[in-house]
Amino acid sequence: MSGFTSRPELRGDFGMVSSTHWLASAAGMSVLERGGNAFDAAVATGFTLQVVEPHMNGPGGEVPAVFQPAGGTPTVLCGQGPAPAAAVPDAFDGLHRIPGSGVLPATVPGAFDAWLLLLRDHGTLPLRDVLDHAIGHARRGVAMIGPVADKIAEIAKVFTRFWPSSAALYLSRGLPTAGSRHPNPALAACYQRIVEESERSARTREARIDAARAIWREGFVAEEILTSLDGPVPDSTGTPHHALLTGDDLATWSASYETPTSLDYAGHTVHKTGPWGQGPVFLQQLRLAESLGVAELDTLSPEFVHTVTEAAKLAFADREAWYGDPNFVDVPLAELTSRGYAEQRAALVDDTASAELRPGSPNGHTPFVPDPRIADAAVAGRTSEGVEIVPSGEQRGDTCHLDVVDAAGNMVSATPSGGWLHGSPVIGNLGFPLGTRGQMFWLDPRSPSVIAPGKRPRTTLSPTLVTRAGQGVLALGTPGGDQQDQWTFNFFLRVMHTGMNLQEAIDSPMFHGNSFPSSFYPREMAPAELVAESRFGERAVAELERRGHRVSVSDAWSLGRLAAVARDPGTGELCAGADPRAGQGYAAGR
Repeated sequence: MSGFTSRPELRGDFGMVSSTHWLASAAGMSVLERGGNAFDAAVATGFTLQVVEPHMNGPGGEVPAVFQPAGGTPTVLCGQGPAPAAAVPDAFDGLHRIPGSGVLPATVPGAFDAWLLLLRDHGTLPLRDVLDHAIGHARRGVAMIGPVADKIAEIAKVFTRFWPSSAALYLSRGLPTAGSRHPNPALAACYQRIVEESERSARTREARIDAARAIWREGFVAEEILTSLDGPVPDSTGTPHHALLTGDDLATWSASYETPTSLDYAGHTVHKTGPWGQGPVFLQQLRLAESLGVAELDTLSPEFVHTVTEAAKLAFADREAWYGDPNFVDVPLAELTSRGYAEQRAALVDDTASAELRPGSPNGHTPFVPDPRIADAAVAGRTSEGVEIVPSGEQRGDTCHLDVVDAAGNMVSATPSGGWLHGSPVIGNLGFPLGTRGQMFWLDPRSPSVIAPGKRPRTTLSPTLVTRAGQGVLALGTPGGDQQDQWTFNFFLRVMHTGMNLQEAIDSPMFHGNSFPSSFYPREMAPAELVAESRFGERAVAELERRGHRVSVSDAWSLGRLAAVARDPGTGELCAGADPRAGQGYAAGR
């Protein structure tokens, strides 16, 4: 497979931006060309993604990032807003699971504050200059990509029946079609007003950015959010709920920096978020790969697919059993990522696919295992008025990703998500909905991810930064929920061990397993299910089925939306690749 690419790997020495939409990558590259650094470009890219991929992310969502300033140390930016102060399990009385839509699962919106914190501390440009692309696209409108039009078509009955503010924004000209130009004047006005108010209230660049953050948390944005929550709000089934989110929740939270969770592998160091995200599961898979000799396997062979899938089942079972916000729960990360523990766990992998959820017992402790009844799939239904609806469990949110590197060696990997247009009704005067990330909490008190006031949900968002000898060499990521740390893991092994360049590794056939509880409502699990692109071939599929995998053959180019950038510290050469799947991810650079 090495040598084949759907498009060339980009190479240069000035700057590289890769993201899940070409307009966002173009915005980031424009900022680099205008003298901004990688952090300025990342912020511009992130805000543009909110406009061009509203089914994937929005201002009401969240963003984790892992970054490294040139000459600095790898750092995690936590833009994951926590649960409201009123979010105790009893607030969900009568429910077995937190709903996947509406305002009840809303956490504190985190994306806006996180992007501005990064801009203030590591960027160089004024807020106006990094928001201009997003504002312009929202004001003029952008050509709607097919997936956005498809998502609106799926949820249109919910808009017209229960969410009139969403219908006013997205259905006022009829059902959108791919290629139709669609503006978001409310969002453009919101961001323009923030820029202008912040410039009137402060004189320096940094003070204006802090003023904008305050406007978001306590000014007109917060006021509009709270007004939209004054009274019960229906979810996508028409069931009304009162939001738990309050003005105090909005005013008292801010984004923050953390030390990454890191692990050395093959002469490199991989940096991920803490266990409030699923990032450490990537590191557990690396330890298992060492124990199982995965580096010696052909990455396109059934043996590789089988071994990596079985190892992933073990790591993701541990994710469900042990991961949670470390400010609230003692997560045994040192043991989970140790070689001794990996060797013990690797002994469970044999020639046969497992259909069991098998978390380990680090330090001899008993793991959390979800009640199997909670993993039952949702059943389609109707409202009391007979309107067919798509259950919120089937309306899965997705995600965006971006990576940026500049000539100085500044590097950013970020995975913005949440605030999906199908998750919650649009706040009419702001042009965006709230997020529904609270659905990732458990209500089972045994779980390390049980909901609690001020606690971060154990998110699936998982950017990756890789260093060598202390310098950033690779930034990567993908949308995909529970699949993120499976697709990126496959990509990473191919880059590390086969000699593939970034684009070759992205273009190679992908696969993932579903043999663990989903992170999203309704928490279903598909024991022994393995999804693989058809390009693996019938012979490989037959061999995997012989080993006991329930193989679901996916379209040839359907799994993943990866983005990646790289830098050679010795030569200063920069590289980038982007996924051709879905037809919208592109890299830009020179």
